[in-house]
Amino acid sequence: MTRWEVWLLHAGNVLVGATGLAYAWFRYFARPLDEFSTVHPWQAPVQHAHVVVAPLLVFAIGMFWKAHATTGLRSGYPERRRTGLTLLTAATPMVLSGYLLQVAVEPVWRRAWIAVHVAASALWLAVSALHLLQRRRGTSPNARR
Repeated sequence: MTRWEVWLLHAGNVLVGATGLAYAWFRYFARPLDEFSTVHPWQAPVQHAHVVVAPLLVFAIGMFWKAHATTGLRSGYPERRRTGLTLLTAATPMVLSGYLLQVAVEPVWRRAWIAVHVAASALWLAVSALHLLQRRRGTSPNARR
């Protein structure tokens, strides 16, 4: 894998994760600034930023699948395999629910896709941090290169 590919994945992860967490904060916890508003004024711009940068992460996940995951699965090394497979498993519902959430019209489906997206995204962020920390500890032969 090239440095550019690694940088792209980390940049996508940080941008999408930060905008997603900020959007969740504004949507569920922040209060409107005045009594005539129904939402916080930063909610829409943060949501738009999240939707705009999300394809970057989707693209990076695809590159990583080709350059990193398939090689790791064939390598025979069990280190970090559990977190890597969890990331691959979380990526599919995270990405699909993100897109389906944008086109869902019925409230029941919107709530369902929100629940799937939040759960898969939280799992993705937590396990990607764990996967990266395992690499930094040097438990994998790839970390020693």
